[in-house]
Amino acid sequence: MKLVAFDIGGTTVKTGLFLDKQLVKKTSFNTPQSFDDLILEMKKHIEDDIEGVAISAPGVVDIKDRVIRNESAVPYIHNRPIFDELEQALKRPVTIENDANCAGICEINLGAGKNFNNVAFVVIGTGIGGSVFINKQLYKGIHLSGGEFGFMKDKNGKTLSNSATLIKNVKAYNEQAPNGKIKDGQELLTLAENGNPLAKNIINNMYNRIAEGIYNLQVSFDFDAFILGGGISARAELASEIKNRLAKLLADNVTDDIMPVIDNCQFQNDANLYGAIINFLNKKLY
Repeated sequence: MKLVAFDIGGTTVKTGLFLDKQLVKKTSFNTPQSFDDLILEMKKHIEDDIEGVAISAPGVVDIKDRVIRNESAVPYIHNRPIFDELEQALKRPVTIENDANCAGICEINLGAGKNFNNVAFVVIGTGIGGSVFINKQLYKGIHLSGGEFGFMKDKNGKTLSNSATLIKNVKAYNEQAPNGKIKDGQELLTLAENGNPLAKNIINNMYNRIAEGIYNLQVSFDFDAFILGGGISARAELASEIKNRLAKLLADNVTDDIMPVIDNCQFQNDANLYGAIINFLNKKLY
């Protein structure tokens, strides 16, 4: 079966050509400024023998009403009959699922979560989000908003998305540093690794906040595993940093008998594409 997947982001749309569930070609294009232009770009990547289109997109995907609710950096995909419009324009069956859900679907079927039944996939990017799997099935909740971990508040009243992401902590560093400004999270991590006291303290606090969020989820749901995604998950030490902090929190407050597995995701930037394809096959074959 030959399928194409699109991972729609705020600046880039990634594409993947799949043959018998294997990714055989990857490309990308700049996110268009309008829905009509998006369709035109998609058509360029759909060969005649493509049998279906699988999409990963931001927002709350309502499969029943066949719309994407809420808002994102791609405003024109929301609150319109997008499923029907795409199927009519592309002349093929189309599935759409939330991007964090797609990444989680990939990891629980093919990646770091494949040996577990109950898993939380935590995405650490410009914000914090994720997805929840119970008995290997995606749990979206009655309002389709399961996995919005970034809205949990820490002891200081800040949401995790405001206290536990690199982009927010770069801002914190620049506000506190006596001189010099850094541009991105990689610079902040490098400074911390090289012994900069302020950077080390900020990164340590960020890891603490992430561990506290996972602690709250674990004592609430007792997951088998937490899989960490997002750009920072490319750093092998992320899982161990969170694991060590979580183990101490559990031992000090409950019991470390309920310690889950903590691991980084395996598929990194390809996870959304693979997850979109798995979602398509599950929706169209069963």
